[in-house]
Amino acid sequence: MSTTQTVRLSTTRRPYVGAALFALSLGGFTIGTTEFATMGLLPQIGADLSVSDPVAGQAITAYALGVVVGAPLLTVAAARMSRKRLLLVLMGAYALANLVSAAAPTIGLLVAGRFLAGLPHGAFFGVGAAVGAAVAGPGKRGHAVSMMMTGLTVANVVGVPLSTFVGQQLGWRIAFLLIGVLGAATLAGLVAFVPHDGPVDSSVAREVRSLRNGPLWIGFLSGAVGFGGMFAVYSYVAPTMTKVAGLDPRHVPWVLAVFGVGMTVGTLLGGRLADRNVLGTMIGGFVATGAALLLFALVGHWVVPAIAALFLLGVTSQVLGLSMQTRLMDLSPHAQSLGAALCHSALNVGNASGAFFGGLVIAAGWGYLAPAWTGVVLTALGLGLVLAFGRQRVLHVLQV
Repeated sequence: MSTTQTVRLSTTRRPYVGAALFALSLGGFTIGTTEFATMGLLPQIGADLSVSDPVAGQAITAYALGVVVGAPLLTVAAARMSRKRLLLVLMGAYALANLVSAAAPTIGLLVAGRFLAGLPHGAFFGVGAAVGAAVAGPGKRGHAVSMMMTGLTVANVVGVPLSTFVGQQLGWRIAFLLIGVLGAATLAGLVAFVPHDGPVDSSVAREVRSLRNGPLWIGFLSGAVGFGGMFAVYSYVAPTMTKVAGLDPRHVPWVLAVFGVGMTVGTLLGGRLADRNVLGTMIGGFVATGAALLLFALVGHWVVPAIAALFLLGVTSQVLGLSMQTRLMDLSPHAQSLGAALCHSALNVGNASGAFFGGLVIAAGWGYLAPAWTGVVLTALGLGLVLAFGRQRVLHVLQV
């Protein structure tokens, strides 16, 4: 943490370090479940609301745009608020927005509900990453961030497949309703275990000044472009596996679980690698993600090879995402919550663009594997930005 934006946590709660990180991970699990649940339930949403898969995909794009808008704005606007209080406000709003989504009678209102749900997403992860790093202590930042992000990836092993199954059996609205319950459980965990923090040595003006940082925006842009590759494929994974590979729709939750296992492996691996070499891990993550997308494009007609390629994509994309978040925190030492939040804005620009371009090539009649080829191009562009500008001077990170 920097001396200009220090999260001061009560030392009397040190025995609860593990529980605090678990509460933050539960928040990641809740957010990850609802973020990716829409992708697994896309056919059910489209059928219920009488729209095509690409039109239903607008709900994915809307959520991503909510993250892009909300992450920097809410983080900056709440610069003086207690970090614990801010986490509680954000999770409460998140749970409420999912209940709104569950009640949406039309695709337009569902899109609006998903946008509202996306607003607290990035700010929660940004503030949570800073709090987690402070709780874990010096030298364990990558580990703390990876533990919080593990909640998001475990959501893809358990939460997303379960919500997909529930949505298939009881309706997609019930799935979003259950996510609201998860939000309430997260609130209880945050109240009980996250230490109280003292005054936040920051301000709106200081947070805004931290945005005048060229390398930070290069990192943001590389993630916004490059991460679109993974989302171009994952946004339409359910119809791709059923219509191209011939998978029975009942088995889609298992495919999502395999992808989630890959993401969990990638998050744990990425945390360790990022603590050793952030930029090198980020470059390697781009290369490996592009290779996994290419593999999926080539083997997507066959069930087992396609699932294997999705597992590899889960691993590589999370190594990339974890290293990218740590990199943006490095590039924003005087506003690390903002730097971490901007990472989620970047990833969700990729989410929105990936869902958009993936839907575009499908609607153009190029088939459900066309998004994978589109993803290869987007990932290569992100890698090009890193190779061209990624070695710009990293601002000195001041430790507490």
